[in-house]
Amino acid sequence: MTKRYGGAVAVDDVTLTVEPGEFMTFLGPSGSGKTTTLNMIAGFTDITSGTLRIDDRPVGAVPAHKRDIGVVFQHYALFPHMTVAQNVAFPLRQRRVPRAERDRLVAAALETVQLPGHASRYPRELSGGQQQRVALARAIVFSPRVLLMDEPLGALDRKLREFLQLEIKRIHREVGSTFVFVTHDQEEALVLSDRIAVFNNARIEQVGTARDLYERPATLFVARFLGESTVLRGTATPDGSRSRLDLDGFAVRASGGVRSGPAALVVRPERLRLEADESDAGGGGNAIPVTVVEEIYLGAARKLEVLLPGGARGLVREQAGTSSDLRVGDRARLCWHPDDCVLLPDDPTTERILT
Repeated sequence: MTKRYGGAVAVDDVTLTVEPGEFMTFLGPSGSGKTTTLNMIAGFTDITSGTLRIDDRPVGAVPAHKRDIGVVFQHYALFPHMTVAQNVAFPLRQRRVPRAERDRLVAAALETVQLPGHASRYPRELSGGQQQRVALARAIVFSPRVLLMDEPLGALDRKLREFLQLEIKRIHREVGSTFVFVTHDQEEALVLSDRIAVFNNARIEQVGTARDLYERPATLFVARFLGESTVLRGTATPDGSRSRLDLDGFAVRASGGVRSGPAALVVRPERLRLEADESDAGGGGNAIPVTVVEEIYLGAARKLEVLLPGGARGLVREQAGTSSDLRVGDRARLCWHPDDCVLLPDDPTTERILT
């Protein structure tokens, strides 16, 4: 599908298949096209060109209220003058479901979101998390084939977000509908999703499981946007079954590779280790000299920021109990195995987008 507003392209030829019962997350920065894509699926936004199919049936011309789709927004959109039960029952009344069946379905939906004793309350009497669960109950009460969620946890504090993430995952398991979820929160996407579609500049950069995207990103943008990473830039050349990256007087190696030329080596902070300056990498691993410039205590772990050859900075994550004795100002060797990094074509525009 493509969506244009005059000369501006909001969604540029996004092609994607979401499997029945799958939890698919659209992840990306603001303005990347993920919410516009969701709105086209919902029927709130017209498609400029392309085809949308649900169960292999074209629905691009079908009005939103006839697509059998549930929607949950960030700001709840509950009717303030209605009780919880009346809010949840609203889509059933619109579908002329008989009263007895309506009451049964509302009670079941409130049980699913763990609010069985709140039917007679009004939205103003509920916390933000409870209101969002009511909105979720209203979206699932009529058993839609597809449930769309647009940043539904964005207005909540961190602890409540983490709790509701697990609740949404549980509800998805119990309901069995296809869920499509929009977020810009990388951790949220990793926790919830069967697969993730990473959006950038109105297009999809990569689709895969959380593990696929985190361990083997296809582009530098995906590597930088999904989780933290240390990036080394240089010139790549083939080196047998691996690739060699030359940077500022040092050479490192990576499994797989790219065509010869400018490249970026990406390694996750937890895959790196710091050794005293006199140590070597050992075992055929990579090792480059660095200086520790910052220490961040995280309770169960700590992060060390290091100055890399050439002046860039990298991150090392050490778990409590296995931390090195290195402190700010210490010189060290940054070590990792070639199988624990990815070599990608360098993309200078990535830094501008992410900053």
